[in-house]
Amino acid sequence: MDDLRDKVAVVTGGASGIGLALARRFAAEGMHLVLADIEQSALDAATAELGEGGTQVLALRTDVSDPVAVEALAAAAYGRFGAVHVLVNNAGVVTGGPAWEQSLEDWNWVLGVDLWGVVHGVRAFVPRMLAGGAPGHIVNTASIAGLLAMPGIAPYDVAKAGVVSLSECLHFDLEAVGAPIGVSVLCPGRVRSRIGESDRNRPGGAAGTQYRPGTVVPDTVLSAEATADLVLASILADRFWILTHDGYDEWITRRAEGILAGRPTERAPVL
Repeated sequence: MDDLRDKVAVVTGGASGIGLALARRFAAEGMHLVLADIEQSALDAATAELGEGGTQVLALRTDVSDPVAVEALAAAAYGRFGAVHVLVNNAGVVTGGPAWEQSLEDWNWVLGVDLWGVVHGVRAFVPRMLAGGAPGHIVNTASIAGLLAMPGIAPYDVAKAGVVSLSECLHFDLEAVGAPIGVSVLCPGRVRSRIGESDRNRPGGAAGTQYRPGTVVPDTVLSAEATADLVLASILADRFWILTHDGYDEWITRRAEGILAGRPTERAPVL
């Protein structure tokens, strides 16, 4: 895509962090917005902010782990604007602790939002985008943890690895039918966001295994705004991989070489 003005973007997890930064960036490009988030108060605040700037915004409280809710989101988006050109499957949560100590509820919650949320987004929106026939782009938010496993957050790692694989398959499937729809997978390192406070939106409250990020914030931590700029540039350039931290290049190479050599996996640093 090379012109986003008056186009329509859907962003899940759009009321905070990377999602809100993307919504602001899309608004600056003259796009109409469909924002979905589980946190109603944050969604209301984001809608008011963007609407004051003159952006047309449709906001729906949406649990992306629920296929019926995501289907309703798609129906509402097309009912309001008649088309969707950019879809960002961005909503995410995380829990923490050794893999064997995280409960089935932990696993189900994280996989439900981080992986199944993307699956539901693809199933609800892509058929409609194909039927519309217009050029479009899909961005799926994974993580560097989808390429280099990070210990202590196994459900998150598993979900994000699935998002990477799903994105690659989606790219090939769309290419096979000649669809004018590009795909990008966002694999950020450490970004300033509220994902470390995921428990605030956990069904039934904060019961379960909670993620406790380290108190030392690396100098390489990236702002949500800088991440959004990278995503926008990738949409315009039709670039598949969106990697935010150059410091991981070496570790991705070492992982690939280790696989071919049969070496034990190495632990990459947090950047």
